[in-house]
Amino acid sequence: MEFKAHQPIYLQIYFHICEMILNGRYNVGEKIMSVREMAIEVGVNPNTVMRSYELLQSKEIIINKRGIGFNVGENAKAIILEEQKKQFMEEELPEIVKKLKLFGISIEEVKRAMSSEQ
Repeated sequence: MEFKAHQPIYLQIYFHICEMILNGRYNVGEKIMSVREMAIEVGVNPNTVMRSYELLQSKEIIINKRGIGFNVGENAKAIILEEQKKQFMEEELPEIVKKLKLFGISIEEVKRAMSSEQ
C-alpha cells in the first residue's frame, strides 16, 4: 500500500479496508486481518492500524468478536456507501461541477463520454 502525504495513514488504512469490503474482498461476517497482520502487510506501527480499526468499529463497519478477531459487520456495505456518497456529494462533486463549468463541458458531453466507456 502506497501512502499519500496529504492524509493521515490511519485514515488511508480505514478507506483501504472500506474499499476491500465494497469490492467483495471481505464479505459480511468474514474475519479481516488482525491488527498485527495488517501492520506487517502495510508496513506501519500496529497502533496506527488499531486506530483505523477503532474508527471502523465505532461506525459498526467491523465488529470485534472476543477471542476470534475483527469481522465485517452486517450492514458494513450500506454504511460505507452512505458515508462515501455523502462525502462525494459534499466534497468532490462541487469541484467536478466547478471544473465542468470552467471548461464549458455540458452534461450531454459527460453522458456521451460515460456511454463510450461502457
